[in-house]
This record gives sequence, C-alpha cells and structure tokens, in this order.
Amino acid sequence: MKNKRQLVVLSVLVVIAGLVWFNYFAGDKTTVTTDVGAATQSVPLLQVENPNLHFAPVERARKTEYKSAGRNIFSAVAPPPLVAKENKIKPIREPSGPKPEPPVPPPPPPVLPVKFFGYGIVPNGTARLAFFTDGEETYVVGEGEILLKRFRILRIGNATVEFEDVSTGLHGTAPLQDQGTGGP
Repeated sequence: MKNKRQLVVLSVLVVIAGLVWFNYFAGDKTTVTTDVGAATQSVPLLQVENPNLHFAPVERARKTEYKSAGRNIFSAVAPPPLVAKENKIKPIREPSGPKPEPPVPPPPPPVLPVKFFGYGIVPNGTARLAFFTDGEETYVVGEGEILLKRFRILRIGNATVEFEDVSTGLHGTAPLQDQGTGGP
C-alpha cells in the first residue's frame, strides 16, 4: 500500500513538472518591447551656437614650439639646482625717512616655579594627575585644573607637562625631573 501511494505522488509530481516545462518552453513567446523613441525624444539636445571648428586656436596650437628649460621631461631625475646670479644693479641712493623698527622678539615661554616629578592614574579611568613640588609642599593637579592660581595644566605626558599661564595666555612645557633620594 505504501509503494502504491508513493507511485501516485511521483506520477502527480511528474505531471506537474511536465506542465511547468511545457508552459515555460513551449508556451507562446510574448516579447516585451519598449518604446525607445519616446525616451530619446524627451532629452533636450545641447544648445551649441556654432558647431563649426574654430580654426584660429587650432592653428595657434599647431604652430607652438616646445622650448626646453634644460630639464628632460621624460626623466624622473631632478635637474641640478639653479645658481642665483649676483645682481649688479646697485641702488642710487638709500630711501629716506624713518627706518623700520626691527621686529619684536616673542616673549619667552613661562617657567613653572615648581618641579614636575611624576604623574599617576586613578584606577577608575579618570584623567592623569601630575605631581609637583616646591621643596616643601606637594601639589596634585589634574588636566584642566589650575596650579598656584596662575597655571592651567593642559596635557600631562609621560615625560613632560604642558601648561598655560592664565594671566598672559602663553604656553609652556615642563620636563619630568628626577627627585633623587632623600636619605644619606
């Protein structure tokens, strides 16, 4: 009984496959056509005032002659540097009037009155803390905080600390200094 049922199911599947095959390959072949003319007619043409060639610029380009500047344009090797010729023309007289003042040199960078002797990181992932000393007192300051009511700590690095003098706005750096041993 079971074999009979399987044969019936197989024959039904073969009939369905035959119908699908017949409709796919032997059915009426309808082709889909599109109207290409309508699509191309809606695009406006380029507006060209004069479609003729302009012969004067073409002739001018043909008559140009290449003049070398001493460098081989097909070589990747750079030419030797040009030697400047001395100017033999001397001014007749010096200009009169007030002489320009020399430029004012920039002010020297600020100096911290304390020693930067180390840095540390709090375990919960906050910013670095820098350790400063003036010999008697120790200061612990984080990035962005003010030291001695005058210096803002901008960045604490492994070997330097960058700071800004709040009163003048000048930036400076202080190196990490060794404290040495305190005992005899």
